[in-house]
Amino acid sequence: MENSVIAQESDVTLEVDDVRLEGSLTIPEGAQALVVFAHGSGSSRFSPRNQFVARTLNEGGLATLLFDLLTAEEDTVDQDTHEFRFDISLLSGRLAGAVDWVRQQDLTRAMPVGLFGSSTGAAAALIAAAWRPEMVGAVVSRGGRPDLADDALPEVQAPTLLIVGGLDNAVIGLNRLASDQMRVKPHIEIVPGATHLFEEAGKLEEVARLACRWFQEKLAPAAAG
Repeated sequence: MENSVIAQESDVTLEVDDVRLEGSLTIPEGAQALVVFAHGSGSSRFSPRNQFVARTLNEGGLATLLFDLLTAEEDTVDQDTHEFRFDISLLSGRLAGAVDWVRQQDLTRAMPVGLFGSSTGAAAALIAAAWRPEMVGAVVSRGGRPDLADDALPEVQAPTLLIVGGLDNAVIGLNRLASDQMRVKPHIEIVPGATHLFEEAGKLEEVARLACRWFQEKLAPAAAG
């Protein structure tokens, strides 16, 4: 069921692990579930690809939270040193804290929660799902590095969709390696003709459709029609 009715959009500040992280929360009218985004290395809540996917989810009746995994100060340092973007433990803790935050807000506390991770954010999403099995109901990875979730992979209970570009050969292999370590086997979706960033015509739209359907089916079956 497509839902393009008026959405409530607001800038929010999450207090996680003694830091303040800026985010954007969008709640379509009648939203039945919420998807929290974990962007990849060197990116932010303003990632145009994640924002595109988020809009598709909103049109499908799903609420979204995009937020910065790093503070402004950390991001400035990271641009020069890459010190934080591959600190998977730090990113996972921030994402788990964001899940805790949405469960404390009046507008979102009752919504089932899914996680959408890209690049290194996919590893953070899987680790957060392993840490919060009673809160996280589904995970989607876009061009992700789930292999970086390491020891957390067998502990992931949430149904997981791994989306990889058909031309992204190295990452396809890493996704299959991660899948082999997971007890709850994920579904791997290969998008033909797509490279790592899904920049080819129509490929990001396909990612968005796949993610929307997955979250609708796993988190909000009524929205899936």
